[in-house]
Amino acid sequence: MNLTDSFRTRVVLLHSNDIHSRLEHAAQIATLIAEERRTCGSDLVLAVDCGDHMDRMRVETEGSDGVVNVELLNNAGYEVITLGNNEGLTYSSQTIANAYVNRAKFAIVCANMLDSATGEPPEWLLQSTIVDKNGLRIGLIGVTAPFTDFYSLLGWQVIDPFEAVRGQLGELRRQVDVLVVMSHLGLTSDRLMAERLEGIDLILGAHSHHLLEEPIIIGGTTICAAGKFGEYLGRVEIGIDDTTARPVFRASCVPTAALAEHPEAAAIIGSYLEAGQRRLSRVVARLASPLPARAERESPLGNLLAAGLRRWTNAEIGLVNTGQLLGGLAQGDVTAGELHALCPSPINPCLMTIAGSDIRTALEQALLPEFIQKPIKGYGFRGIVLGTLAVDGLSVTYDSANPPMCKLTRVHVNGEPLEDERMYKLGTIDMFSFKAGYESLAKAVQYQYYLPEFIRDVIEDQLQDPSAISESRQMRWRNESI
Repeated sequence: MNLTDSFRTRVVLLHSNDIHSRLEHAAQIATLIAEERRTCGSDLVLAVDCGDHMDRMRVETEGSDGVVNVELLNNAGYEVITLGNNEGLTYSSQTIANAYVNRAKFAIVCANMLDSATGEPPEWLLQSTIVDKNGLRIGLIGVTAPFTDFYSLLGWQVIDPFEAVRGQLGELRRQVDVLVVMSHLGLTSDRLMAERLEGIDLILGAHSHHLLEEPIIIGGTTICAAGKFGEYLGRVEIGIDDTTARPVFRASCVPTAALAEHPEAAAIIGSYLEAGQRRLSRVVARLASPLPARAERESPLGNLLAAGLRRWTNAEIGLVNTGQLLGGLAQGDVTAGELHALCPSPINPCLMTIAGSDIRTALEQALLPEFIQKPIKGYGFRGIVLGTLAVDGLSVTYDSANPPMCKLTRVHVNGEPLEDERMYKLGTIDMFSFKAGYESLAKAVQYQYYLPEFIRDVIEDQLQDPSAISESRQMRWRNESI
């Protein structure tokens, strides 16, 4: 693509992705979109979002089931969005439909998500759409990451995204001047799509949080992406080559940090904050004494969560990293808002069938500072460090004076020695199945996921049981050196 001084901008395409409910940044983006419309004229500007706008770690999103995000997209004048895994996997299909239906003023496009019951997209979800801008017909196809095992538990059938795009390409290509794929697949998949599928002019990327300040060009396809959290807004000027009649692009990413929040967007955030706080003020339990939580060592709240995962999945052993908990619970009333604040991660219970040797490896690692203090990013984790392991159904004796990976002296499973060759039923979290943190736990031979419940729902359930609270104070790890 050679741009010359004769390049004439026909349309300005603005694209965001992976905002993850950084709502103030969404409000700053609204200011930038409004300025582009004032400068260029509304008929020349098209704003789209490529998924993961929602994130339930935020009170406004949690308290409104994502409606605040939809209202911010409406306010900013987005015309097309696609779904990311944070929309599709953290809510039931009915809840996510409720957020959009009769409320969204934009098209929701995703070609590879189908209703399991019908094998077709629900009425509110399009596989592709065409937008007319300044005499250009722009076709947009959306696709999202195919977490098939998870989506099937929520009533979705997720098909191969490349096949979904291929299925839309032929007919759509003949109808449009510019063909765009809004991809919530990640940069590796975007590159493969550009290499394997002909007829795509522009891929707008997301999911892997990649920032492309200069676009990638593969064959006849241009790939753009705007990072994460709304720190940048992607800007693509679209022109048409006078000789070939093909689209040409001039792409950049515009930083948002210095922008003021759009006043109407700021007001929307404020109103949903108040409503969310009211909704999350619901009292879920009352504690006679505190339940502390520590990332670096065993503590009652971590034990309570491990026991809850064991109980939720009907497993022999419960196990979870203590970094999931950002704080403990004080004596007195416990609200839904407190559980949301101390356990914001959209992480689900998981039942694994796994060898005793792989459990033993994780227990050894849980005694090492490099694991306890290890920063974790992604995989649904919204904490800071991995933390040690909280366990239930296990009693662990170790000698801290021994060398690394040789500290365990005795491990018992419900009174019987842990057998390295035996397969155990382990109640834990889905994050470990992605080879995150304690990687030996990803060697399980079978997984069963529990959706849409999060681990904070497991804690709430445990808090209803006085015996579970009492048992959480019983220590499961013993250091022979002390």
